[in-house]
Amino acid sequence: MESEENILGKEKIGKLIMKFSIPCVISLLVNSLYNMVDQIFIGWGVGYLGNGATNVVFPLTIICLAFSLMLGDGTSAYLSLKLGEKRKEEASKGVANGILLSIIVAITFCVVTLAFLPQLLKLFGCTEVLKEYALNYGYIIAIGLPFMMIGTTLNSIIRADGNPKYAMTSMILGAVLNVILDPIFIFVFKMGVQGAAIATVISQILTFIINIMYIKKFKTVELNKERYKLKFEIAKKVSILGISSFITQMSFVVVLAVENNLLAKYGVNSEYGSEIPITVLGIVMKISQILNSMIIGVAVGAQPIFGYNYGAEKYDRVKKALKVVLQTSLIISTVAFILFQTIPDKLILIFGSGDEKYIQFACLTFRMYLMLCICNGIQIPSGIFFQAIGKSINSIILSLSRQVIFLIPAIVILSSIFGLNGILYAGPVADGMAFLIAVILLTIEIKHLKRKNGTSQALIDDTSTDNQLNKHMVITISRQYGSGGRYIGRLIADKLGIKFYDKEFITKVAQETGFSEEYIENTEQKRDILSSLNNGYYFGLNNADELFIKETELIKRLASEEPCVIIGRCADFILKDNINVVNVFVYSNMENKIKRATEIYGLDKLQAEKQIKQIDKLRSNHYKHYTGRDWNNSSNYDICINSDSLGVEKSAELICNVVKEKEVLLK
Repeated sequence: MESEENILGKEKIGKLIMKFSIPCVISLLVNSLYNMVDQIFIGWGVGYLGNGATNVVFPLTIICLAFSLMLGDGTSAYLSLKLGEKRKEEASKGVANGILLSIIVAITFCVVTLAFLPQLLKLFGCTEVLKEYALNYGYIIAIGLPFMMIGTTLNSIIRADGNPKYAMTSMILGAVLNVILDPIFIFVFKMGVQGAAIATVISQILTFIINIMYIKKFKTVELNKERYKLKFEIAKKVSILGISSFITQMSFVVVLAVENNLLAKYGVNSEYGSEIPITVLGIVMKISQILNSMIIGVAVGAQPIFGYNYGAEKYDRVKKALKVVLQTSLIISTVAFILFQTIPDKLILIFGSGDEKYIQFACLTFRMYLMLCICNGIQIPSGIFFQAIGKSINSIILSLSRQVIFLIPAIVILSSIFGLNGILYAGPVADGMAFLIAVILLTIEIKHLKRKNGTSQALIDDTSTDNQLNKHMVITISRQYGSGGRYIGRLIADKLGIKFYDKEFITKVAQETGFSEEYIENTEQKRDILSSLNNGYYFGLNNADELFIKETELIKRLASEEPCVIIGRCADFILKDNINVVNVFVYSNMENKIKRATEIYGLDKLQAEKQIKQIDKLRSNHYKHYTGRDWNNSSNYDICINSDSLGVEKSAELICNVVKEKEVLLK
C-alpha cells in the first residue's frame, strides 16, 4: 500500500487521472451501451413502437440493477473491511451471504415480474398501443432477470477480490454477444422484439456463467458449503453498505415512471400522440447516459487522488486534480451539447427511421430537454469530489439534487402548466438548479481549502512507568463523552505502569497512511447518519473505512506486543478473541457530563449538552457500523461503571483491581 500512497501523493496529476479514470470510463460505457444495443436494432427491425415498448420495460431492469448493485457493492465493501481487519472467515461469510441474497432476491423478483407484468408495465406508463410489444419483450426479459442480477452482483464482488480485468471481460463478452445476436434474431429469424429479448437473455447467461466460474478462483476468501448459511446480521450489514447504489438507481426508476406516465397523459392530446414522446425521451435519456458515464468515469477515477491528498493535507494537489477533472468533464459535456443542438436528427436516426412527427419531436427533445447538459460537467464531478473527501451531506445533496430534488417536481409542475412541452422544459430547469447548488458548494469548499494550514503536529504523551503486571494484559476503555473515561484510562495506565493509547494512535496512523493528524482526528470514530450513503456505484471504500482498517491492524499489533490501555476505536470488538483483555465501558448522568464539559472545555451548558449528545451519537453510529453491535450494550464489556458513583480516582482503582484479579486467573 505504501507505494500506491506515494504515487497518489507525488505522481503528476494528469498521469494519475488517466491511469485511474480510463478503466472506469470503459466499464461504465460498456454498461451504458449494453442497454442501448437492443433499441438500435429494434428501431431498424421493428420501428419506433418497438423502442417505446423497451422503454416501458426498462424500469424493471433498473430495479433489478438497483438490488444487484446494493448486494454486489455492499458485499464488496464488507469483503474489503473484513480483510482489512484480518478476519478472513468473516469476509468469506459475507461473500457467501451476498451471493445467497442475490439468488433469493433474483428468483423472487423474476416470479413477481412474470405474475404481474401487465400491472407493472401500466405503472411505468405503458399505453394500449405499446402493450403487445411490451408484453412480448417483457416476459422474455423477466426469465433472464435472475441471470442478470446474480451476474451483476458477482461482477462487483470479483472487482473487490482484486480482479477487475476478469469482471470487465465478462461484461464486455456479454455486450459483444448481444451485438452479434440482436441482428440475427431480429433480421434473420424475423422475431422482432422477442428476438431482441432472447439475444439479451443469452448474453446475460454468458456473463452469468463466466462470473459463476470465478467462485472457485477467489484469491482472498475460500467458499465452501459451511459458508453458505444465511445470517441475518451479515445480510443486513451487506445491504446497508450497498444502500447508496440502491437509492441512486431507484431514484432513476421514479423519474422514468413519472415521465412516462405524464408523457402518456399529455401526449395523447398533442399532435405527436403518446407513443412518440415515450419512445423519443427514452432514447434521448439513454444517449445522455453515455455522456454521464464518461463524466462519472473521469471523476470516479480521480476519487482516490482527491481522498488521499485531502487526507494528507496536500491541498494544492487536491485543487489541481479537481481542476483537471472539471476541465475534462466540461470538454466532454460541451462536445455533447454541440452534437445535441446541431445534429439531433442524425442521432435519433441511429435508432431507426420514423415519420416527420417522430423526427420533429426528437429534435425538439434533444435541443430542449438537454439544453443545459453542459452543466453536468460540473454537477456530477462535484458530488463525487465531496464523497471522496468525506463531506457526506454535500455529496448526498448533489447526488440527489438533479433527479429527485429538482427534476421530479419540475416535471409535475411544468407539465401541468405547459403540457407536453413542460416535461421537456423540466430538463434544463433541473440541470440549471443542480448546477447552481454545485457551484455554491464548490466555491465554499475551495475557499476553505485555501484557508487550511499546514500539517498539524500532535504531541506523543508517553508516560509509561514500571510495569506492575506480570502477565500481558490489555484494557480497552469505551466511554460516553464527558464521563471522564479517558482520564480514568490514563489513571489506570499510570497505576499499572503500562502504555496509554488514545491521541497516540493518531500519530502512529498518520505515519503509516500519509494522512495528516488533523484530518485523522476530525474523521475517525465519527460516522453521521448519511455516511452509509457515501459509497456508491464503482466508488469503493472511503477514507473512514481505510482509517478503521489501519487502526484495526495497529490495535492488534500493539495488543500482541505489550500491555496497554486503549481508548475507544472499537478495540473491545477488535480484540474480542483475546483472553488477556478487560473491556470497560464508562458512563455518567447528563448533569455530571455537562459539568465536566463546561469545566474542562469551557462550553456553556446548552452547548455542552448538544455536543455530548452529538458526539455520543457519532460514536454509537461508528461502533454499530463496524461491529454490528450496540455501543452501550453492557454484554459487550466486562465492566460497566458509572463514574459518578465512585469518582474517577476510585473507578480507576476498582478497574485496576479487576485487571489484577483476571491476571491471576489466567496464570
